[in-house]
Amino acid sequence: MFYGEHEHTLDAKGRVIIPAKFREIFKERYVEKFVITRGLDQCLFVFTEDVWKAQEKKFRDLSFTHQESRKFNRLFFSGASEVVCDKQGRVLIPEYLKSYGSIKQDVMIIGVSDRIEIWAKEMWKKFFEDNKDSFESLAEKLIIQP
Repeated sequence: MFYGEHEHTLDAKGRVIIPAKFREIFKERYVEKFVITRGLDQCLFVFTEDVWKAQEKKFRDLSFTHQESRKFNRLFFSGASEVVCDKQGRVLIPEYLKSYGSIKQDVMIIGVSDRIEIWAKEMWKKFFEDNKDSFESLAEKLIIQP
């Protein structure tokens, strides 16, 4: 659904433009609002409403009697914010999420199948450089051959 890397810059009001390719997907699937929240590896996750509802159910079903489940759900859900693109395709990233992701000006918007990730550009570069050489070994460990 969402693929590729797109470099963008926050405007003076802290908004970022969602890539046109992604906005087309929103239009095709009648997506008007989506949810942005704290992601893993210090990026932000952006989910369409239907994917968010599936994630919400999965995480809601974690036992609240386990401390790790409570911690994760608190951090994940307390960071969630519903957002809508304006007519120019921009969304306002809440200040607390920019802070979490160390986002100041330049961002990378990454399509990761059913979600979008927003990274501070320098953080994405570091993540990619630190991990690109493990791509093949990750594939060997994670992809089960038929």
